[in-house]
Amino acid sequence: MEIYVVQSGDTVDSIAESHGTSASSIIYNNQLAYPYPLAVGQALLLSSGETSDPSYPAWVNGYAYPFIQRNTLNDTLPYLSSLSVFSYGFTTDGELVAPTVDDTFMIDAAIMQGVRPILTLTPLGPDGNFNNFLITSVVNDQTAKDNLLSNLLETVQEKNFQGVDIDFEYIRPEDRVPFADFVADVRNYLSPYGYHVSVALAPKTSDTQEGLLYEGKDYGLLGAAADSVLLMTYEWGYTYGPPMAVAPVNQVRRVVEYAVTRIDPAKIDLGIPNYGYDWTLPFVQGSSRATTVSNLEAVRIAIEAGVPIQFDELAMSPFFQYERDGQLHEVWFEDVRSYRAKFALLPEYGLRGMGYWQIMRFFRPNWLLLEDTFQIQRP
Repeated sequence: MEIYVVQSGDTVDSIAESHGTSASSIIYNNQLAYPYPLAVGQALLLSSGETSDPSYPAWVNGYAYPFIQRNTLNDTLPYLSSLSVFSYGFTTDGELVAPTVDDTFMIDAAIMQGVRPILTLTPLGPDGNFNNFLITSVVNDQTAKDNLLSNLLETVQEKNFQGVDIDFEYIRPEDRVPFADFVADVRNYLSPYGYHVSVALAPKTSDTQEGLLYEGKDYGLLGAAADSVLLMTYEWGYTYGPPMAVAPVNQVRRVVEYAVTRIDPAKIDLGIPNYGYDWTLPFVQGSSRATTVSNLEAVRIAIEAGVPIQFDELAMSPFFQYERDGQLHEVWFEDVRSYRAKFALLPEYGLRGMGYWQIMRFFRPNWLLLEDTFQIQRP
């Protein structure tokens, strides 16, 4: 596959003619909508006509909620190794709490396509937010922990899950070791039955990094405790923060460089965002709130506003500004250039694979580029 950046005066037909490909393939690859307008600076994925077999093997996981559209799920599954169903909660005494929407169709669809369905365990409270009191209650109480382990095994067996992903956030510093012990206990309990256990890690760059997101996550202990780990290398640009790339590759690299000193690289999956944000300007800390946009929606906004898409060569991420109703906006999102930069980190550091947060919106250019770059692993 080839990446082409749209220039002034380009059309789908002119690009097809100059690159020896078909207009229909450009439209398909990039999910272009009739009458196929383009934005200057837009990155397009072109089929070169040459084929090769990728040599680097990569495990590809995607997170999804049970309210995912079925066509989106079915279109994405061919590019996945595993599907993490988000999410199952638990009570302070270790009772498992299933999603409010039935997830059976997701599990069945994954198995039908040879993809490993994964139960994602989170300490989400009744308000939908991460609750570190729940974490403390279970990881420090053997009775509650034993009950949760028993309930996990019963549920994965009953629903045909093939593994468990532990996504606990805002862990208290004093629970750093008990949490790592909990992950090890889950693995030891489930591994005799053939179940894979993974854990999600906040994007640290040192052992001593401060903050509630980081202090409770010990990379060395958790890397040893789990079968694999996910580096949550996204959300530098986030809903309540200032405009910037969601996953700037220069920052992502810093996390990876630290992680491989504490964890076997063959256990590490790189977190990949499948979304962007739209901020109104000026940004005001404490009151500004960005809106989540899909990668396709971001390009559509640029086209409708008639503004060029720019590319930050340090963050390796596309962005642009536009005006609507007298209000200035700034948008950062992902395209095939930013994905290619992240993909390059896997062979460079010998990583196991990647995990997408999340697959609720189908972005075909990413999946075609991934398939062209890696040998996607299957269970």
